[in-house]
Amino acid sequence: MASGDLVAEFAREAGITRTHLSRIPEDRLEWRPHRKSYTARELGSHLVECVRWAAAIFGADEYDFNPATYRPYRATTVADLVADFDREVAAGQEALKAASRAAADEPWRMKVLGRVRFERSRADALRDFTLSHQIHHRGQLTVYLRLLDVPVPGSYGPTADEG
Repeated sequence: MASGDLVAEFAREAGITRTHLSRIPEDRLEWRPHRKSYTARELGSHLVECVRWAAAIFGADEYDFNPATYRPYRATTVADLVADFDREVAAGQEALKAASRAAADEPWRMKVLGRVRFERSRADALRDFTLSHQIHHRGQLTVYLRLLDVPVPGSYGPTADEG
């Protein structure tokens, strides 16, 4: 199993994110706080993509991105969003648990059309692509929820809504 700390951190952050995703109002999926911002649907869908990286990072030595064939995930409903999130989290947890402790320190490469953009350890790639990325966009989602007057769930303690 990859580092127990990584497995636990992935599970903890995913659980927090799931709570946030489940609070997106179904009738506000196309809402956005600013014309340059994601819609709530796009932001939630991107969070699904963030956790999807765990299986990609621990399931192969590299990922070769092709912008011409990339199709972003796009949830149709909040229920689908949460179900797909759960599926991707489960796949990520499986990949992390199946990996040896040494695998976390092995190099992983991100390529674009065959050219290496960067190389770092799988653990570092997981922290960047999945954990930190997820935390960043979940923070954005808390603002969306606040602006939509939806009670904001806590991430690392109670919010003013949960006091």
